[in-house]
Amino acid sequence: MSDSNPSRRRVLAGGLAAAAAAVAGCLDGSVTAGPADGTPADQVLVLTLDDAGETLRDTGVVDPAETDPRWDEAAFAAARNGERYTAQYRTPLPPAGDDPTYAVHDGTYYRLDSVVVDEAAATRPVLRLFEVDEDGGDGNGSDAGDGDAVESEALPAGDRRAVRIAHFAARARGNPGGVPVGLVERGGYVYRDAEAIDASELLAADGPDRVLHRDTVYRAEVARERFHEPVYRAVAEPVAESPERMEAILRARTVGARIESEDLSTDARAVIEAARRGGYEESHPYSDGYAEVLRTLRERPYLDGNVRKDAGWTESGSERIRYEGRYYDYQLLFESP
Repeated sequence: MSDSNPSRRRVLAGGLAAAAAAVAGCLDGSVTAGPADGTPADQVLVLTLDDAGETLRDTGVVDPAETDPRWDEAAFAAARNGERYTAQYRTPLPPAGDDPTYAVHDGTYYRLDSVVVDEAAATRPVLRLFEVDEDGGDGNGSDAGDGDAVESEALPAGDRRAVRIAHFAARARGNPGGVPVGLVERGGYVYRDAEAIDASELLAADGPDRVLHRDTVYRAEVARERFHEPVYRAVAEPVAESPERMEAILRARTVGARIESEDLSTDARAVIEAARRGGYEESHPYSDGYAEVLRTLRERPYLDGNVRKDAGWTESGSERIRYEGRYYDYQLLFESP
């Protein structure tokens, strides 16, 4: 069997010769794509499969005994024991949301969360920086003050962090582009760590009023302002007592299609094998084997009539699947050959 348009489908770099031969030799029988169906001739749909391993627990569960977790371990211990543990402003454990964090301790698996249970008011120091102009002011009629600027790297760690973040706000002031979300607050940096506040030189009554950071001199302004902040309670809900049950939970949450090679045609298996070894691509209308794979992946929108006029999409279909006892993350993406 021969393909009347051999450039229309090919195995991407990394495919095995056997898979390439199977794809080129067996996946014909489809109609040659062209202007008549409204599909740009240089658009192909690429399928790739990335190996995600044999178990989901390896990446889906955190074991604090083996990995340093990025959360409050005291909060995890208290929540496991049914004790009330709260924190103001910062979440003590990762919020569950649409992608919850799971942790294991002594053979029990927990779903972590932080829920808002109250509100608290607090007065916080806020550092704002204003660039000093050639006349020693900040352009708003403010005098830079006496004394030389202190280099930011000579300050305590908490102040260095404060200057780095307040610098972003100062740099963006009056310019388009915005500032880092989640770092800059109220046009500067808000001190919340008690140790950083106690050790701070910038917050001291006789602290420096000018800072040199990245070859720029800034006037440092400190204000103490009122904040209303959420109070979070740590939650660790037991969900499984065995690795098998935890695996089932992760599988139910994250895995779409479950595929066995024996349920596929020879042509569809050739497409899957090529996609596992680098990628597989075709232009529309797709061969019977590629169409079978797309249906198996539950990606029927790629087979309907819209794809012929919308083949310039850059958005991709993606999901996790299970194939022959392993997990894979697949991606579908329109590209030019």
